[in-house]
Amino acid sequence: MQSSSIHTKLNREVSKLLKKSDYGKNLPKSEANISYDDFISNKLLLVMMIRQGIPYSLFKLIREITPFTEKEWAEIFNISAKSLQRYSVEPDYTFKSIYSEKILEIAEVINVGNDIFGNSEKCNLWLETPNFALGNMKPLELLKDSYGKELVLAELVRIEHGILS
Repeated sequence: MQSSSIHTKLNREVSKLLKKSDYGKNLPKSEANISYDDFISNKLLLVMMIRQGIPYSLFKLIREITPFTEKEWAEIFNISAKSLQRYSVEPDYTFKSIYSEKILEIAEVINVGNDIFGNSEKCNLWLETPNFALGNMKPLELLKDSYGKELVLAELVRIEHGILS
């Protein structure tokens, strides 16, 4: 699991994002104060937020809980590291939906992995270790595209249910 400090910041950022969104404005107050874990597990909400775009402030927090460097994130987005750095200084920068989707896909895998392995250190170790069931590739390498992400999530579900390949 994430440290309580980063988790608190993620919860706060998600609440702020929801309050600003058209979707969130129509939610009852009880649902508007959703936690990061609930947010990342709610597929419909993720779709709405992808379409709206994810603010850099949320990406920055998600980046802290992932094992990717800034350079690797730039590769995932297929942009230069300099472009990504420019986004960080733009006030209220919002990622286009194609990048928002990548951010949330990776956040989802990390969240599921942390739940299954119990903490981010064990999850990151698994992500960085070649996996026979994934063609001896590191799960981390597969997270750069949607199909790879689905393979990694499917393997995590098998691990959760004790089905080892």
